Amino acid sequence: MTPTESVLAAANERLTAIASDGRVVVVRQLTALDKLRLLKAAGPALAENQAWLGVAMLAASVAEIDGVPVPRPASEQQIEALVGRLGDVGLDAAASALSGAETPGESAAGNSLGTPT
Repeated sequence: MTPTESVLAAANERLTAIASDGRVVVVRQLTALDKLRLLKAAGPALAENQAWLGVAMLAASVAEIDGVPVPRPASEQQIEALVGRLGDVGLDAAASALSGAETPGESAAGNSLGTPT
């Protein structure tokens, strides 16, 4: 596998978590383009609000809930609707799934064992 293929595969990797309410939440890492589009959807004021943006990015990483695809939000209202749909339980599940994921560019590939990344 080429380095480019490795980065693309990691970016499209889907991770699953079971929320405490039993919902199955599937997430994927946001790409640079996903993040750019989310910032555009948030608008200039909310794009500067780090707390709001963090929750929005977490919600936007959700690809499926209980096997039903979740479209990427394209407006502030859609972001808020998705956050409302997920609630704290769904957001916690998404965060749990993503916390174990390695983001592209953060791998230790090419580093000797013991080399800090």
